[in-house]
Amino acid sequence: MREIKNHLYEQVARIGKAVASPKRLELIELLCQCEKTVEMLAAQAEISIKLASAHLKELRQARLVDTSRDGKYVVYRLANPSVADLWVNLRTQAQERLVELQLALNGIVEHQDALQGMDQATLLKKATSGEVLILDVRPLEEYDAAHLPHARSIPVSELKKRLAELPKDVPIVAYCRGPFCLMARDAVALLRKKGHRAQHLSDGVAEWRARGLPVETTT
Repeated sequence: MREIKNHLYEQVARIGKAVASPKRLELIELLCQCEKTVEMLAAQAEISIKLASAHLKELRQARLVDTSRDGKYVVYRLANPSVADLWVNLRTQAQERLVELQLALNGIVEHQDALQGMDQATLLKKATSGEVLILDVRPLEEYDAAHLPHARSIPVSELKKRLAELPKDVPIVAYCRGPFCLMARDAVALLRKKGHRAQHLSDGVAEWRARGLPVETTT
């Protein structure tokens, strides 16, 4: 009986082992946005392709990611949407319990730039009526795969040259990949500098889905 119990716990521990790496967690967060090649993942996680491949192998062995082939490229995706929920729940637990993480997150977004006093339902209602513009500043392929309802896509890399497309009489709420992502913070800083009323939404698509809220796709 003890051998059976040990085996059961060992199997669950495979998941713990797979996510017990900062870079593997970052790769999961990136795959929460959309499927990606190892080359894309390596570039976005700022690691070598060799190291990215090794991390992805661990995640695949734990059945957290799947692969397919697109010509000469291997494409990675989450094995199931519940893997995204695992990431959100793990990060949320860490954020609630670790003061060090709370302090680090406070340093990412200035208090005045963070969205205050508006829940997701209210934000969605205001976006539907045009009282708020939700701005997705992630790469276009991530927006196409899934985005918040009524969100408009302008990747942060294009924002400076496309500012004229945004109205100045409507508040802007910018979001990206979640609380650890810095793209929305940079977008808000630029927008405020140019005279827009802008705030940062810490939620990304994974967080939105984990709360049971709807998302939209372009394709």
